Amino acid sequence: MSGCGADSGQGDAAGSDCSEVLHRVYEYLDGEMTPDDTVKIKHHLDECGPCLQEYDLDQALKALVKRSCACEEAPVELRTQIMARITTIRYTISE
Repeated sequence: MSGCGADSGQGDAAGSDCSEVLHRVYEYLDGEMTPDDTVKIKHHLDECGPCLQEYDLDQALKALVKRSCACEEAPVELRTQIMARITTIRYTISE
């Protein structure tokens, strides 16, 4: 897709823009989205190279954490704090 990029904020044919996709990538990775939202995110990732690269990085990070902490489960509060921090970092980087 021409013009699509992590900092462009442009939408694609499915109506998902880069900032929305990057904000919700962990929901996508964790299978926590509705089927309709899953299709939208998948379509965007298929069309947007920069978002796909970010997704691949997040997927690798998640796999590394899982491998390192296979038997441990993070408390809900910790997961919420980590997700908030990731969102803050992404927002700062995109400015």
